[in-house]
Amino acid sequence: MNIDRLQELKQKLTHEADLSNIWLFYMDHFADHPQFTDMGEPTHNEYLDTVIHKTCHQMFGRAIKITDFISIYLAKYHFFHGPFQAERRIGGVIYFEDIKIGLIAVSADDPPTDAVKYSRFSEVLQLPTHNRNELN
Repeated sequence: MNIDRLQELKQKLTHEADLSNIWLFYMDHFADHPQFTDMGEPTHNEYLDTVIHKTCHQMFGRAIKITDFISIYLAKYHFFHGPFQAERRIGGVIYFEDIKIGLIAVSADDPPTDAVKYSRFSEVLQLPTHNRNELN
């Protein structure tokens, strides 16, 4: 495992059109390497929890119970990753907090098959609205 390839993953996440290529790159170069998973610390992230719930709801057209979400954070790289269960489907998420872009992958079928649904997401910043009558 070469941690420098995390920068390549970030580039793929922002530019690659085929979302499966991004996920496969992550799985091949990081997810299956214990030294990578050991680099991070389990950290609760409310934003990711919300995104996973809302995205799975959109993917499957109904509310999906999400369990066993384990968010691992690599502070040095501003990177979150982790598995979860979407009912009986297997899922995973990656997210770069510095660029506010991530990817969710979830088994499309129950029971799981090789078919996967993907969703790239980005955090939208809410800018304050200004009162036009305000002089300051």
